[in-house]
Amino acid sequence: MEAAMPLMILLIVVGLGMGLMGCASPGSNPTPQSSPGPIEKSSFGELPDGTAIDIYTLRNAHGVEARIMTYGGIVVSLRTPDRNGTFGDVVLGYETLDGYLGYSPYFGALIGRYGNRIAKGKFTLDGHEYSLALNNGPNLLHGGNKGFDKVVWRATPKVTTNGPALQLDYLSKDGEEGFPGNLSVTAIYTLTEDNSLRIDFTATTDKDTICNLTQHSYFNLRHSSDILGHEYYFNADKFTPVDATLIPTGELRPVDGTPFDFRQPTPIRERIKLTDEQLKIARGYDQNFVLNKPPGQLGLAARVYDPETGRVLEVSTTEPGIQFYTGNFLDGHIIGKGGWTYEKHNGFCIEPQHFPDSPNHPEFPSVVLRVGDTYKQTTIYHFSTR
Repeated sequence: MEAAMPLMILLIVVGLGMGLMGCASPGSNPTPQSSPGPIEKSSFGELPDGTAIDIYTLRNAHGVEARIMTYGGIVVSLRTPDRNGTFGDVVLGYETLDGYLGYSPYFGALIGRYGNRIAKGKFTLDGHEYSLALNNGPNLLHGGNKGFDKVVWRATPKVTTNGPALQLDYLSKDGEEGFPGNLSVTAIYTLTEDNSLRIDFTATTDKDTICNLTQHSYFNLRHSSDILGHEYYFNADKFTPVDATLIPTGELRPVDGTPFDFRQPTPIRERIKLTDEQLKIARGYDQNFVLNKPPGQLGLAARVYDPETGRVLEVSTTEPGIQFYTGNFLDGHIIGKGGWTYEKHNGFCIEPQHFPDSPNHPEFPSVVLRVGDTYKQTTIYHFSTR
């Protein structure tokens, strides 16, 4: 019995070792799948020239999810809960890269060098006149034929103290789309734990230039039908009326007694009366609101509430204005995510920005970026329910 003890001990040790090896073997006992992390990277296809496009998924602890691709810095989807805790995608767009490459009215994109319009595609800086692309009738729109919405950004994912983030960098070379200076741009998307999608822009130049960046997501807080029943509040006493080509006249018109008075929450359907001259010109809303705060100071710009789902979107920004656009040119030709045919007023945009055509209106807040200065902008899209 005593002689057999070492052999028994040896057999026990060998058996335990084989058992441990068996537990580690993928075939015999696979390790359970871990839950998705705060940042996930995957392929989203290729451009015609073979350039690979990636998409990054940012998630917070509450299940809110933002998917952003390197082409155009586009927010492809943004999933938030309704008052019952049911998650839904609240931005319009396509399911595949091909959709964005075919035709996209700037769905979810980063916009630059100049968000909105510049009259006749011309501006003068320090005595030199610059000529830009004319891609919107007689005017420049959203940076030209190949604005920042159509370039590939260099991506760097980060886990920060504020939440998962995606840093996107792009160098816009001197003369690109007619703009002067090599402009180095950084846009950082951060999905915070309070269910906000925060965007921080910075930019520097090696030659005096103009710069006006923004984000162009189309929102629908119920992800179905139109957005006319949403209730809108804008922190603005004035707006900039436009001419027949949607260029500001230079007037800062009070909203009092006009369809542009959203200082009390109001559904659009009660205001979008096309007998109004400004609404007839734009076929709905496509005007800039002058925010009641100093430029550069972060403050509330707008609040949108959908009574059906209970979702609330609050937009805060450091910019002096917001462009409010009600999807006037969506006309049923675009088949979006889930097979949804996008019709007029199926989405709205709130684009924080400097005023349209500012380079040609010295009375507007300046968009000039000088050598040695840094362009900075912060915009926060905060989601909640009630």
